[in-house]
Amino acid sequence: MVLKTFGWSFAVTALGLVAAIFYGGWAAFGVVAILSVLEISLSFDNAVVNAGILKKMNAFWQKIFLTIGILIAVFGMRLVFPVVIVAISASLGPIEAADLALTDKDRYQELVTDAHPSIAAFGGMFLLMIFLDFIFEDREIKWLAPLERALAKLGKVDMLSVCIALIVLLVSAITFGARAHQHGGTHADKAETVLLSGIAGLITYLVVGGLSGFFEDKLEEEEEREHEAEEAAERAGKPKSAVKLAGKAAFFMFLYLEVLDASFSFDGVIGAFAITNDIVLMALGLGIGAMYVRSLTVYLVREGTLDDYVYLEHGAHYAIGALAAVLLVTIQYEINEFITGMIGVVLIGASFWSSVRRNKRLAAEGSGESTRAAAS
Repeated sequence: MVLKTFGWSFAVTALGLVAAIFYGGWAAFGVVAILSVLEISLSFDNAVVNAGILKKMNAFWQKIFLTIGILIAVFGMRLVFPVVIVAISASLGPIEAADLALTDKDRYQELVTDAHPSIAAFGGMFLLMIFLDFIFEDREIKWLAPLERALAKLGKVDMLSVCIALIVLLVSAITFGARAHQHGGTHADKAETVLLSGIAGLITYLVVGGLSGFFEDKLEEEEEREHEAEEAAERAGKPKSAVKLAGKAAFFMFLYLEVLDASFSFDGVIGAFAITNDIVLMALGLGIGAMYVRSLTVYLVREGTLDDYVYLEHGAHYAIGALAAVLLVTIQYEINEFITGMIGVVLIGASFWSSVRRNKRLAAEGSGESTRAAAS
């Protein structure tokens, strides 16, 4: 099972590391290995959240997620996306930006750093909305019960998550502009860019998430009608029909997953510049890490890990909230990537440990009931 799920990841790792040696020797090999570990550590929470969505999709769309999806993740977000950022922020053509990435790495890194506020605002708002919508929903299973019960009551207020997200964005943009102006920085005129980028992230979440939810609801309604039709067909001896709407629902869920992965990858792409400004090594290292995140997502789905460890999804969403906060803070301040990665690891580790303790407690209670029933 492990080899079947992670086989492509192992193969890509071998090819990527060999390519790094041919490209830049053993030094490049070390850089690619470090970037791979960085991407995996920063994106483990991504895998947990993705698994919660992917388990609703059939085997065909899971394969699409691992094939076409990984092409988008590796080549789109880890290779093309940084070049597009430079092209837009520096008003360059795509070919000119790509040539700059390969021939003038220092200037390329400078331009990407200059574009970081808008990237952080977009990704931070998208992830913040995911976190807020999760904590404001009343769930049967609660990890931090007192806190989550209180938040669920607040969540009854319509559009509360959107209001909070907009307030956070407004404060971030105003503070960023004021601080840059106070220090005579060159980013004083980018407060508006931060605001617009954040709104774009919010709109992206609302549109993609809304379409995904809409078609998912439609699919559930159609499945109920289909089930009734199948029962009637069986009684009449007629063949069963297919649920045609499943393709639309799965497509928008797939689209939502890709935007979600893109938002998660922002910190990895930006953090990679602390290690190297070579776009080729960056694509190899982050691409290897992205493959493992994809495989881990499918593994969690097929093994039913989220059903066995019920608090993992909670821990992952709290990690999303922390990452959203980190991205918004990095609009103005630098935060070490190790801290970013460890926040997610600690939160998910704590939720996993809580899940283990819960399972042991339920097993002990079940054993006790069986013993009492046998004695009576």
